[in-house]
Amino acid sequence: PPTVIERHKVAALPGSLDDVPMLNSNSPEQVQEEGILVSTCPPEGMKCPEAHLNYKFDGRFDIFAHHVAKGSADNLRTLFIGILLKNPGKQKLQVKILSGASYLSQPDAPFVARASIESNDDGAVFSGPGSRITSDMLRNKRAEWLPEKITILPGQTVVLASLPIPVKTLMPRLNGRSTLIRLRSTGPVCASTLAMYAPAALALEKPVITLDNSCAGSVKTVAGVPVQAAPCDRLSGSAPGLNAVNNAGGVSSADLSERAPVPEEWIKMLECSGLAGPREKPATPPGTAGPFVYGRVAGVSKGSSWQAQLVDPSDNQSKSKRTRLTLPDPDEPVSYLIASLEKGTFGTGEIQSAPLPVRYPDTAFRANGNYAVHYQLDLPLFNNAASQRDVVVRLESPLKSDTTKESLSYYDPPPAKVFFRGTVLACFIDDNGSEQRCFYHLVLNQGQHGEPLVKLRLKSGEQRNVRVEFLYPPDATPPQVLTVESHI
Repeated sequence: PPTVIERHKVAALPGSLDDVPMLNSNSPEQVQEEGILVSTCPPEGMKCPEAHLNYKFDGRFDIFAHHVAKGSADNLRTLFIGILLKNPGKQKLQVKILSGASYLSQPDAPFVARASIESNDDGAVFSGPGSRITSDMLRNKRAEWLPEKITILPGQTVVLASLPIPVKTLMPRLNGRSTLIRLRSTGPVCASTLAMYAPAALALEKPVITLDNSCAGSVKTVAGVPVQAAPCDRLSGSAPGLNAVNNAGGVSSADLSERAPVPEEWIKMLECSGLAGPREKPATPPGTAGPFVYGRVAGVSKGSSWQAQLVDPSDNQSKSKRTRLTLPDPDEPVSYLIASLEKGTFGTGEIQSAPLPVRYPDTAFRANGNYAVHYQLDLPLFNNAASQRDVVVRLESPLKSDTTKESLSYYDPPPAKVFFRGTVLACFIDDNGSEQRCFYHLVLNQGQHGEPLVKLRLKSGEQRNVRVEFLYPPDATPPQVLTVESHI
C-alpha cells in the first residue's frame, strides 16, 4: 500500500521493567512432539539434565504459556499443557495464586474480525485467546478452576494445571491456548510447563505405582539441547504423596478413547523427557548485522510490569516542571515507544524486550514483544499555551524502523494484517469534571493510525492526568507507539 510519512517526535518510554520474573513458555509455539517446554528444576537426577534451567522463583512471579496444537492424519489426540510446581527445599512452602486466566482459540476466544475500537467495560469483547487473557488480567480476575493457594511439601511436585488443546473436531485441525498466572511463594519454588498427548483411556488400570527413572523412547540432540522423540512409559493410578491441584477446570476431550494425563504421568515426563518439538529456527545473536531471526521465547524473563510517568525532559527545568507533560505543538505530535525491540527502536536505541537470565540455546535471547507485560503509563498533561487546546491520546502501529526519531510511517490504507488486538484501560477526568475509567478493545493493522483513547480540552495553564494501562497481548507484533497530539 502507499506509505505516508508524518512528522512525529519519537521518544523512548521512561521507566523500566520491574524485577518480577516470568516463566515464559512460547517455544516451540506449534507443538507436535511432546516433552518439556520449559523447566526451571535442578538438573540433578533428571534423565536429560540439559533440559532443566535450574532457576528458583521466590516471592512474586508469573507463568506465561502460549502454544498451538496441529493435528495430522495419523494423530488427532488432544494435546495437554501441564504446569508443575516443585519445592526443591527442605521446608514446606505455600504458593498463592493472585490472578490467572487461560483460553483456547476454539471455542473460547476465536479470532474474529472486530472494529478498530470498541467499548469493553464488561470484558465481553475479544479476538483470540491472547486478547481474552490480557483483558481478564487487566481486571485482576482469577479463573474459577485455579485455587486460591496451595501448599507444597519439601521435595514435592504438584500439578497446578493440566490444560487441553483439542483439534479432532476442528477444520482446519489447528487450535491454540494462551495462559497467564500471577503467583506469590513463601519460599524457593521451581516451575515447569510440559506438553503431553492424551493417553489412551484403557491405559489407566493400576491403582498405585512407584516412580523410577526408567524412560521409554530415544533422546536426540538439537543445537546442544536434548529433545525427547518419544514419550515416557505411561503411568497409571495415583502415587502416594503427589498432589494434583487441578485438571483444566474439569475440561477434557469428549473422545472416550483418550483421557487427561494423571499427575504421575506429568511428573514422570518432567523427570524423563527432553524438550518438546519440533524445534524452531535458532535465534540470531544480538548485534548481528543483516537478516535477523528474533526467535521464540523459552526460559525465564525478568520483568512483569513497566511503570512510567511520561514527563518533559529534565534538561534545564525545575523539579516542579518535570512532573508534567507539556502538550506538543499542533504540527508535531510526540510518540512514545511501546514494546520496542532490536532493529525496531526508531532511532532511540531503547530496547524494552525483557532480558532472559536463563534460556535454551536455540531460543530467543530476549523476550521480544514483552508478551503479558503490564504497561502502566501516567501522562500529567499540561497546556502551557495562551489559549485552550484539544488533546488526543492514541495507541498506534506505525511501520517498524530503526533509523529515525523525527517521523513515523503509516500505510494508507493499511493492509488486513493485524499487529495488535487487545484491551486498553484509559483513566482520566473528562471535561465535565467526571472521573472516567474506560476499557477499549483495539485492533490495529500494520501501519495503522489508532483511534483516540482520550479526547480532552485543556484551558490555558491547566494540568490533567491521564493513565493508560494494558497487558501486551500475545499474538501482537511489536513495536507500537503511544501518541499525544494537540489541536488549536
